[in-house]
Amino acid sequence: MSALPHRTATTHSIATNSTSDDEGVVGEDTSETSRLLLERLQAWKHMCGYLEEYIDATAKIHKSQAKDYEKVLKTINNPLREGHHFDQGLQGVAGLFEVMRNNTRGTSNMYIELEKNLKGQVLPILERLHKEIKSKSKELKSGTTKVSKAVDKARSVTQKHIELLGQYAAAYSSAGHTKIEPQHDPYVLRRGINHRLNKQVIEENNSRNDTIAVQNSFAAFEAHVIETVQLALNTFFQFVGGQLDQQRALYGDIVQNAQNIAADYEWNLFVKRNDGILIDPEAPPRSFSNISFPNQDHASTRPLIEGTLERKSRALIKGYSTGYYVVTPARYLHEFKDNDDFTKDPTPELSLYLPDCIIGAIDGAKFHVKGKDVSNGKVGNAFSTTSEFQFKAHTPNDAEKWWRVIKDATSSPAAVEAVPPPINTNVGHSASTTATPVSATTTPAGSRNVSATHPVDKEVAVGSGTADAAPGVKRSPSHYHTSPGGTGV
Repeated sequence: MSALPHRTATTHSIATNSTSDDEGVVGEDTSETSRLLLERLQAWKHMCGYLEEYIDATAKIHKSQAKDYEKVLKTINNPLREGHHFDQGLQGVAGLFEVMRNNTRGTSNMYIELEKNLKGQVLPILERLHKEIKSKSKELKSGTTKVSKAVDKARSVTQKHIELLGQYAAAYSSAGHTKIEPQHDPYVLRRGINHRLNKQVIEENNSRNDTIAVQNSFAAFEAHVIETVQLALNTFFQFVGGQLDQQRALYGDIVQNAQNIAADYEWNLFVKRNDGILIDPEAPPRSFSNISFPNQDHASTRPLIEGTLERKSRALIKGYSTGYYVVTPARYLHEFKDNDDFTKDPTPELSLYLPDCIIGAIDGAKFHVKGKDVSNGKVGNAFSTTSEFQFKAHTPNDAEKWWRVIKDATSSPAAVEAVPPPINTNVGHSASTTATPVSATTTPAGSRNVSATHPVDKEVAVGSGTADAAPGVKRSPSHYHTSPGGTGV
């Protein structure tokens, strides 16, 4: 008789050697090992799924960031407002914004490219690994099921013969020498059990060996899983890290372009482009003496005589007060406080229209004019009716000049071309009312020189308009010359 096959000793089988015969028939249950290994494969599969979701979510975020950078680009995509104020070269502000546009557009494109690389290069690595894990799990489950069915079938057949042996062994003991069918002879049944138990042990050992082979292969398979995960993450890092390095370089390029702009670059070119509009700081300031305007030297603007006179106040205690007087071609005698045109607007304090006035005779340096003030000034309000104004010149000779010009102005007006050169009676006399010329550094207009005579286009002497005293002039206080229609007093 050949030896029966020997079941490999395990912790489970050794522990059951001291148990009943029925318990010793069933070997170790390899299905528990298979279930544990299947559960481990499930854990690796879920781990791989998490990584896939992580890479996919990262790719989606980068795609979203590409759109966000398109929004950033729109903020500087339009040309600069009032951009003509900046130099259009690459070295200035306009060039800086062009670099910002290009680099921002490049950043957006990099995020799009990164999203494609993550989905096209990294995810496939993990997806293939996921399929490998699923395939191994399916293979293990299929093999385990097939072997488990064979073991269960062998155990079931063995168990039936053991039960049959027990039945006929009991019958033999109770019935004595009762006849038993040959196939049910306990001896035959026992040998049949040996045969079937041998087949069961072979199936159990085959299942055990297959399970050990699968179990041993797990170490290599898990090493492959780890290496694949490392490869995927290394590829992920290369793409993401490379994109971050490129983005940092783009921002660094923007900063470098900004730092390369010289502090005075834009201003110097702006001044060069607008040199015809901007004020030249080296050019001298404007001077009133260099300014001309239409009719500036028109004959009607040149006084017939001008200078300081004293006029007697109506108040007895005040006596005479000095003012600046002018007889104009328009036949007005104007009184001003001074000859300063710049401090304030030169408005006449007193204005007498000479054709409506009566001129008295000369008495030394004094003479009289009777008329109505039409200036509407303070003096005019005081002399709203016809009044007699007493004047005193510096000298009798000056009084003669004033009297002659005033007398001539009471007659019909002469042609504009016939206005004589102005007479300045301040020559040789100190006029307290003469204004000090204003410095060119404090006012755009220079001081008017009242002592200077304005040039005339055509100088024609008027009959009696000479500055010299005419012979035979009566100086009696009662002698007056009146305008046409005037009344002698």
